[in-house]
Amino acid sequence: MIGSTTRGTRPVDVLRGAALATTLALAIVLLASPAGAQGGAHGDGLGDAMGGGSRGAPAAAPPGVLRICADPNNMPFSDRAGEGFENRIGAILAAELHERPVYTWWAQRRGFIRNTLGAHRCDVVLGIIAGDEQVSTTRPYYRSTYVFVAPRRSRTARAAGPRIASFDDPRLRGLRIGVHVIGADYNSLPPAVALAQRDLVHNVVGYSIYGNYAEASPPSKLIDAVGRGAVDIAVAWGPLAGYFAQHSPVPLTITPVETPFAGRGIPFTYDIAVGVRHGDAALRARLDRALVRRHDAIERILRRYGVPLVRESPGRTPPTAAEGRRPCTANQEDRTCAWNGR
Repeated sequence: MIGSTTRGTRPVDVLRGAALATTLALAIVLLASPAGAQGGAHGDGLGDAMGGGSRGAPAAAPPGVLRICADPNNMPFSDRAGEGFENRIGAILAAELHERPVYTWWAQRRGFIRNTLGAHRCDVVLGIIAGDEQVSTTRPYYRSTYVFVAPRRSRTARAAGPRIASFDDPRLRGLRIGVHVIGADYNSLPPAVALAQRDLVHNVVGYSIYGNYAEASPPSKLIDAVGRGAVDIAVAWGPLAGYFAQHSPVPLTITPVETPFAGRGIPFTYDIAVGVRHGDAALRARLDRALVRRHDAIERILRRYGVPLVRESPGRTPPTAAEGRRPCTANQEDRTCAWNGR
């Protein structure tokens, strides 16, 4: 049932092909939500939110235009109103290149790259995992991590000891743990892999990363569940968790995951870059220069949206376990981000 929550379902063979499955699944988490909403592209009429739209490869972008593909309903990353942080960063990059950003809206799910960059409907996609083989990626413009999300004044917070930051924390065995899922078998997203390895699957409450696309920002339902008390704690991708924690009516804390790996070398921390088509070295080089020149402005946007940033370590992608323990960088002095929900 679209928009429903999977409850009491044990992940099936969650470790089967975990490395490959996680790469694919995380790409969906970082990029998007599923198809379901209609609407034409902004500016040039190409494509629509269903992944239909024009047939065949459109002509090359005219001079002075930076064509970007993005999801129209995927806050905090992007939306049709241009309110997402990837929209803001796209505008900064376009201005630095002395070009005008023009969007093709496309619901991001499997086949997104093939139907957008691959079909020449656009030339740039933000929010790509650095090194993704489907595209040619720029230098990373941020690094973030999965986080634990909990109410500030919950039985979790009142328990003795520090806030939960590890999948090996024994307190997890007595808590309802919310995670994003893709499909009935949980599709090997990093939190589900880590929980399955520790035989904590009976504690898991799954929330579809797809959800109901007719509603705003379907993935936010997991963070909402923490605030409502439907789960005691959740594990979510940091940029999504940080943004919705800021906007929660219930004060929430986010704590970066300190467990080194989910399993079989699958990290919890990822470098994020801009993707262009293979062979488009000139555009990639221009974007790389723009990312360097506008680094400070981009970081200010990320901080404003509550993105937990992990300190860079040049030359390493993905980061090591030790790097995954760096503090996030929004509104806090220790390694735990906490907001009052306003």
